[in-house]
Amino acid sequence: MYTHLTMRVIKRSGKYEDVSFDKILKRIISLSTETETLDKIDIDSSLVAQKVIKELRDGVTTKELDVLSSEIAIFMYSKHPDYAKLASRIVVSNHHKNTIDRFSEKIENMFQTENPMVNRGFYELVMKNNAIIDAKIDYSKDYKFDYFGLKTLEKSYLYKVKGEIIERPQDMIMRVCLSIHRNNIEKAFESYDYMSDLFFTHATPTLFNAGSHREQFASCFLLSMKDDSIDGIYKTLNDCAIISQHSGGIGLHIHNIRAKDSYIAGTAGKSNGIVPMLRVFNDTARYVDQGGGKRNGSFAIYLEPWHADIMSFLDLKKNHGNDAERARDLFYALWVPDLFMQKVIDDEM
Repeated sequence: MYTHLTMRVIKRSGKYEDVSFDKILKRIISLSTETETLDKIDIDSSLVAQKVIKELRDGVTTKELDVLSSEIAIFMYSKHPDYAKLASRIVVSNHHKNTIDRFSEKIENMFQTENPMVNRGFYELVMKNNAIIDAKIDYSKDYKFDYFGLKTLEKSYLYKVKGEIIERPQDMIMRVCLSIHRNNIEKAFESYDYMSDLFFTHATPTLFNAGSHREQFASCFLLSMKDDSIDGIYKTLNDCAIISQHSGGIGLHIHNIRAKDSYIAGTAGKSNGIVPMLRVFNDTARYVDQGGGKRNGSFAIYLEPWHADIMSFLDLKKNHGNDAERARDLFYALWVPDLFMQKVIDDEM
């Protein structure tokens, strides 16, 4: 019934070909049967192929066809968990078809672009050891990742050249291991084996920045408000922006900022308190996101419980109320000392 359709698909070579139900079915079956690297999964291949055919349009590319197939498979996840495995396998297979096979060639392309994405030292390390590095990478291990993990990697972690993803998950892992261990190739390969088998992973800044021109691997930065002054507040804000720009998360205490209506000697006026100030930090976290659009900025704000603005502080995350009194993109925590808890227990001031 579905063997020959009038619709056409555009192959990766640019050639047109009639859509074939049998070819779609064959591809799904090939990804669901047991091989040296894949185990057999329990799905209805014909049902998936039929749903794909129903959603097709004329002139769809094979890349788009795979994306559609994976989305249909993950939608069927509620029927059986093996459909999620099929979705991830389609994503990996499609990604492999769209990317180069050799790691060293990808590093060459990333270095030779108008704005090189990797630093010269890393590039020269790879070129010097290209044969053994290329031989070490096992791209079949990409199939160990689940669908949502792969989609997260595609969105933010895998390097792109001219808007097109050039890395595979194994390339990212190898980039990280070589960047950390430098000329100790043996140690880099040892780390690669553990990471590629999913025994552990490094934190986001390491995955983002390894091999780049700013190899900043630290995840968390703890800061204190420099001073209760315009100069101190904005110098602290500047530090937060720079850290967030290069993928760092921030913990900041603001105990020393005076509360609302406190006297300001320099202007003989009254302070606006911590809420308007935190709205500025909130907007900075939104604007200066981590890694340039890769991940939202993450600022955690700490306050001692006896600060006079404590009740307003506790309201800042609420999803209702006056927007001028909210800063919902920050994270909040009380900095509670033992002395405070002892006074609570003893019911004392």
